Order: sequence, then C-alpha cells, then structure tokens
Amino acid sequence: MRVTICDVGPRDGLQNEPDTLAPAVRADLVSRLAAAGVPRIEAVSFVRDDRVPQMAGAEEVVAAAQRGKAELSGLVLNKRGYERFAQTNVDRVNCTLAATEEFNRRNGNASLDEAVERVRAIISAAQVPATVTISCAWGCPFEGEVDPGAVADLCERFDGADELVLADTIGVATPRRVRHLVERVSILGKPVGAHLHNTRNTGYASAWGALEGGATLLDASIGGLGGCPFSPQATGNVATEDLVWQLEREGVRTGTDVDALVAISRWLEKLLGRRLEGSLYRAASWPA
Repeated sequence: MRVTICDVGPRDGLQNEPDTLAPAVRADLVSRLAAAGVPRIEAVSFVRDDRVPQMAGAEEVVAAAQRGKAELSGLVLNKRGYERFAQTNVDRVNCTLAATEEFNRRNGNASLDEAVERVRAIISAAQVPATVTISCAWGCPFEGEVDPGAVADLCERFDGADELVLADTIGVATPRRVRHLVERVSILGKPVGAHLHNTRNTGYASAWGALEGGATLLDASIGGLGGCPFSPQATGNVATEDLVWQLEREGVRTGTDVDALVAISRWLEKLLGRRLEGSLYRAASWPA
C-alpha cells in the first residue's frame, strides 16, 4: 500500500504561530521538506497580508523554495487570491470551505451557498489540478455534530475538482467515523484525502481509519504545528514524522525520510523557541 503525504506545516502550521517568519525562512522550510522526500507540500496561502501576516510574501516563498520533485500546493480563498496564485508556478490550487453555514459565515464572511460558488469559480478557472478541502467534516465548533450525508452531498457539488479532502478541523473525528465518511465520498469516483488534528489524541488512529476507507492522501504538519484560530483549544495537526513512522512500520510506503523529518522538527523547535506538539523528534531512534 502507498499513500501520498502532504505536509501543511509551511501554511496551516505557521499561520497559527504567534511569531511571523520571514519568507526566506519559510522557503527554507519548504526546501527542507522537499529534500526529505515529502511528495506534496502546502507551501503558501494567498491571503491578505494585513489579515494573516504569517503568510505575507507568498510569492517570495514560492520563488525561493527548492522544491525538487515535490508538488507545491497553495491555498486560495477568493478571486483575488486566485489572481495572485495564477502569477506563480505553484503546481496545485487548494480551495477550502466549511461543511456548516455558521463556520463559513464566521471564517469567510459568506453563506454556505456563497462559499460553494466561490470555490466552483476558482476550480473552473484553474489551469492546474484543484483540490477542494471540506473543513468541519466531522464536527463544527458552532453547530456541533455534522451529518455525514450533508458532507457527501456537499462534495457532489464540486464535479470539477480533481481531489476531495475531508478535514477534521477541531479534532473530534474517530477512526470508524472517518472510515465511513471516506468510503461514502469515495463513491463519487475522485481521490479522497483526510486532514486530521490530534486535539483529542485520535488523529493517528483516524488516519488509519481513512486508509481503510480508501483515502489516497493524508495531510500532516511537521512537528505537529497548527490548529484552528476560529475554534478555541483546537490544537495542531498530526505530526508528519509521527504519522510517517507509524505508516512505514505498518508497511505503508510514503517515500519520505523519517530521520530527515525529525531533523527538521528539531530545527523548528530551536527556531520557534518552544517544544512542538509532535512526539517522534523527542524519542530515541527506532530501529536504532
């Protein structure tokens, strides 16, 4: 079995950090991840610098990053973001919206239907592969439990997308629920991925549930960086190195160098001046 790992640390991870890293440093992170064999990297977000200063200078990051064989992905939320995206050589566009009305209104200042139309317009204009990420796929901080049928119906509205990713934005998914929803969305005939948070310590088990359901892509963040600024106490993503170590031990090929990932997390710990959420970079090497 083989799965594509997408490291979202340079975007989803760093945008939640209190400190803003210069574009050159973020490009260095992307380059290190590419050198470690990570096949896809969500490198930047094309958003307003005054709203998300951690993502300022997206074009500079893309221009300076040494991507090697890695596919670079960029997050786009609206028409202006796509116009900026289109001026770069990023390989894939990632559009996101929430599965619930209230989260879309608070996060994107749009109704669910308006958010759908924004995403459909972006993927229609895209000249590169387009991923649609559905956040709050298993739970919303404002509306609570989310109906799996509603998520599946929402996914059907993006027939122009090349890939669908289901995101556990607040870390409430469990393995069986993840497996069932991935199976349900896979019926649409598109590749399906999962973006999981480890807020309640179910992220890694849920990743395995996603694979059992047929997922071909798993998002993760180096060192476990990340969270959700619109949901209190929603901690970081599953750590890339922890997830890769688990998968490789179970015979799932990722093509990624675990030792190199551990070295990146140790570098980030010094750079950020704090302990990261991941565990593997603090553990003894195994097998030795």
